[in-house]
Amino acid sequence: MSKRDYYEVLGVDKNASEDDIKKAYRKMAMKYHPDRNPDNAEAEENFKEVNEAYEILSNSSKRTQYDQFGHAGMGNGGGGYGGFGGGTGGFEDIFGDIFDMFGGGFSGQRSNRPQKGADIKVGITLTFEEAVFGVEKEIKISRDEECEVCHGKGAEKESDIQTCDRCGGAGQIRVNQKTPFGVMQSVRTCDKCGGKGKTVSKPCTACGGQGTKRKEKVINVNIPSGVEDGSVLPLREEGELGTLGGRRGDLYIYITVKTHPFFVREGMDLLCEIPITFVQAALGDEILIPSLNEKKKTVEQVKFSIPEGTQSHQTFRLKGRGVVNPRGYGKGDQYVKVKVEVPKKLNAEQKDILKKFAQSSGDHEIHEQSKSFWDKVKDHFNT
Repeated sequence: MSKRDYYEVLGVDKNASEDDIKKAYRKMAMKYHPDRNPDNAEAEENFKEVNEAYEILSNSSKRTQYDQFGHAGMGNGGGGYGGFGGGTGGFEDIFGDIFDMFGGGFSGQRSNRPQKGADIKVGITLTFEEAVFGVEKEIKISRDEECEVCHGKGAEKESDIQTCDRCGGAGQIRVNQKTPFGVMQSVRTCDKCGGKGKTVSKPCTACGGQGTKRKEKVINVNIPSGVEDGSVLPLREEGELGTLGGRRGDLYIYITVKTHPFFVREGMDLLCEIPITFVQAALGDEILIPSLNEKKKTVEQVKFSIPEGTQSHQTFRLKGRGVVNPRGYGKGDQYVKVKVEVPKKLNAEQKDILKKFAQSSGDHEIHEQSKSFWDKVKDHFNT
């Protein structure tokens, strides 16, 4: 089943402000919260959907990525692009209000819940061709991996793990405090087991009881064709390990694209400036210009006809010779701007030929167009 639009999930339009999104999320989260809808599978799914939508739209970079690539840029879980979240990390300010309705503070209520792992950010630099045509890259990252000896338990043997005798395995303890309003009860994370509900008598020697070890990992990433400088590509669940059974964080790849000696890119369009002589401009000519070859995934030279009488800085459009849109909506165009170069040094013979040309064409006199221009200048300063 296809996912609903995140704006539709929260009931806001695409121009909604951060405050509007926050208010809409608060309302929807309270409506579908599991504590308000016990044993209601549909409400639970709606609650997860609302969380996922808010995690995207409440983050400016993620929201921009979603607006640009849609759900295709989010991925479908278990690797690949996407997944800007899905966990509840980053919602403390809103969930604090929600959980207060059901007793206890936010931190106490959530201490022994599964926690999403931290996100990892890396930067890569692509050549112009790699960004335009797409490329597969290897990304090296350092992250925590489950200990291969204790398999994440942190103990040498299963028998070395006991239920915490302080919290009884709940991971939380209730604390009574005297206040001017009477005795108030609050829930806090167990200080003995750290909210895990378990303690270890003999820690694993391989990982020191942490259950994890820091390792370097190589990840193959398929960069789609058409990415731009400054794009951010997410890989779901390739970040740090979660805690208490929570899913991994995400890996965000920040892309920098090198400049090209011929092309300037504007969105999906390509611009290039080609120098020609005044003879080519006047008589026309067939020249070679750089252009994209998608099949060969390279920049090649192609023939281009300069029409007779071309003016300096005149721009020509080559339809469909631009960059493929990464969202699959067609291609851009290539724009060729010609710049007529006037020779700085002429020999006597060349000067003589040009003078004869000027005399035969009347160029020694002021053209009507030029004359009318200077007449306007004269009239302007004489008024």
